[in-house]
Amino acid sequence: MKLALPFSVIICTYMRPQPLLALLQSVQKQTLYPDEIIIIDGSNSDETKIILEQNQFQNLKYFLVSEENRGLTRQRNFGISELSEDIEIVCFLDDDTVLEPDYFFEIVKTFQTSTDITGVGGIAINENNWKLRNKDFFYNKKKYYLFEDYFYKEGIRNVFRNYLGLASNLGSGKMPSFSHGRTSGFPITGKTYEVDLLIGMSMAFRKIVVEKIKFSNFFEGYGLYEDADFSLRALQFGKNVINTNAQLSHFHNASGRPNQYKYGKMVVRNGWYVWRIKNPNPNFKDRFKWNAITILLTLIRFSNSITDVNRKKAFTEAIGRTLGWWSLIFNKPVLLYFKEEK
Repeated sequence: MKLALPFSVIICTYMRPQPLLALLQSVQKQTLYPDEIIIIDGSNSDETKIILEQNQFQNLKYFLVSEENRGLTRQRNFGISELSEDIEIVCFLDDDTVLEPDYFFEIVKTFQTSTDITGVGGIAINENNWKLRNKDFFYNKKKYYLFEDYFYKEGIRNVFRNYLGLASNLGSGKMPSFSHGRTSGFPITGKTYEVDLLIGMSMAFRKIVVEKIKFSNFFEGYGLYEDADFSLRALQFGKNVINTNAQLSHFHNASGRPNQYKYGKMVVRNGWYVWRIKNPNPNFKDRFKWNAITILLTLIRFSNSITDVNRKKAFTEAIGRTLGWWSLIFNKPVLLYFKEEK
């Protein structure tokens, strides 16, 4: 099946040859096949290169990059520089995802519904925790988030936020003025929903977006929240939407991830950075809520170091969050995003 818009897929990978192979095998089964598949490999071994030589895929272009182009944001920008001229849609996928057969068909079809849509994302069906509502059951809105005919059971962090008046006042995928938006995603309704934020595992943009802006080099290495930063800056070109028919599975492969201390520090510092991209001049109420939620989530991670099975990971992450928060007093990140061309 062929639609009118030629599209490319950029997949950045690092030391994950088997997960990447599983993803490419799911690409091979697509009802709409990419015009171009660009693999940007930041690995410090030849394992990924070898496995791609042993398994051939149509329209695939492989690049093993050196240290200067290694890291998620740099690799994505490198991939953008290698796009063919006739490409109109650029899809980004994490290397630990596996696609449902109609994934690309649904992505491209969504772009064709409106020229106002310039960013499209899908949903991870293996992480979807929405269920149909029981009309005879009373749902405590402090413990359940209700949307259309579905409910989502809130995690402990959101239950605390609900009781403390710190919950987001917007729907899923929208970033409030104090950041810390809902992360519940959407139920599988077959509908498309407008959002602020797309998730890096599954996001696509019109080529004009990636030609005008680039992924920020602030997000070095693992690049936590680089997708949120890019999504927010992409809004100047049009709408971002989630199509619940564009489906995949996300397996969160552990290789290549930072240790829990670094992760905790990133959560806070990178989270602050993205908040200020959305709201560069927050008022007192926004500042109070952002800090209150950051402290609350840190305290919950400290409590997890007593109650969880992975106590050491929870504790080291909590330490990272704590030091990340204190570092903002003396050393706030500088907003290093690329200046957009109108």
